[in-house]
Amino acid sequence: MRAFSSRTASFTDSVIRRMTRICLKYDAINLSQGFPDFDPPKAILDRLAEVAYKGPHQYAITSGAKNFKEALAKKQSHFMGIDIDPENILVTCGSTEAMMATMLSIVDIGDKVIVFSPFYENYGADAILSSAEPIFVPLNPPKFNFDPNVLEDAFKQNPKAIILCNPSNPCGKVFSKEELELIAGLAKKYDTFVITDEVYEHIIFEPFEHTYMASLPDMFERTISCSSLSKTYSITGWRLGYLIACKEVIQRAHKVHDFLTVGAAAPLQEAAIVGLNFPDTYYHDLQVKYTQMKDIFINGLKSLNIECNEPEGAYFVMVNIEEFGYESDLKFCEDLIAKVGVGAVPGSSFFREKNNSYIRFHFAKQEKTLFEALNRLENMKKIMKK
Repeated sequence: MRAFSSRTASFTDSVIRRMTRICLKYDAINLSQGFPDFDPPKAILDRLAEVAYKGPHQYAITSGAKNFKEALAKKQSHFMGIDIDPENILVTCGSTEAMMATMLSIVDIGDKVIVFSPFYENYGADAILSSAEPIFVPLNPPKFNFDPNVLEDAFKQNPKAIILCNPSNPCGKVFSKEELELIAGLAKKYDTFVITDEVYEHIIFEPFEHTYMASLPDMFERTISCSSLSKTYSITGWRLGYLIACKEVIQRAHKVHDFLTVGAAAPLQEAAIVGLNFPDTYYHDLQVKYTQMKDIFINGLKSLNIECNEPEGAYFVMVNIEEFGYESDLKFCEDLIAKVGVGAVPGSSFFREKNNSYIRFHFAKQEKTLFEALNRLENMKKIMKK
């Protein structure tokens, strides 16, 4: 047999999705892979039922259905505070493809790309697939702040882009406006693209606020905003993502997208439009709902004397497991599923630095699921101590 691609020789399977498979094996509560166990809004489901019989069922325009892009442009213009032309939007198969299409559009072989660590595991694979060289800049626990001098040292290496996940998966950090202005200043000084991953843009906990990088002065032309409908409307399986950027970037990314996936699902775009037209009250209620989930789970962990950070956005929490004496956080997570019945993700899959001190839980679950998970975790210290 001929040799396989050297580009993918270092690939492993997704650790996050591996934890889901182990959860299924042991019938554990899956707090590893970040998807909710509650339904999407009824209005979206009702519209999907109509579309199932009325269509469309054939290809949409590859860049995205016209009415879907118009509704998305209106919604994002409102929240981003800038006028988004529908022609500055490319609809993709999830934000995963949005990120990959972006990387393949702007990065050449050997180009450097700044990535904050900890980072969502796909970013490492994206860099490898696009033949880029990542420069990792640490976000320092427990607040997950960064050192501006370390960041500028990374910019001095002439990167083509910086990837910014805001709010951050896995640590729940929300970058302040001042931090974003600092990053924007460095991007302009060193002529660097900013690729944002903003899928958790509407899951923010008071008093924190989300600022869109593209909305800062003179940043729209060098920012590629990647996001999706998955988290906002609890439709992670629909795989409706998008990127927003200037015309030149969209034109190049569209060519890549054409040959990656052709286009996102036409009936799902049609059904999702009703969600894009929801009033502001929906997003306020969403914030209240996720704040309640966070409070239940974080307060529950604290009552069990389980050390964790306080997320500012998204729906993840990092738990410190140093006291348990495990050399491998992966082994800890495997035992946690098998012995305690709760799934988590080993933190080492997110950190570039050698760090086996953290695991990640998510709390996008019904209250009864969270309380049951906390009931099981009550015995964690007794069962898991080495």
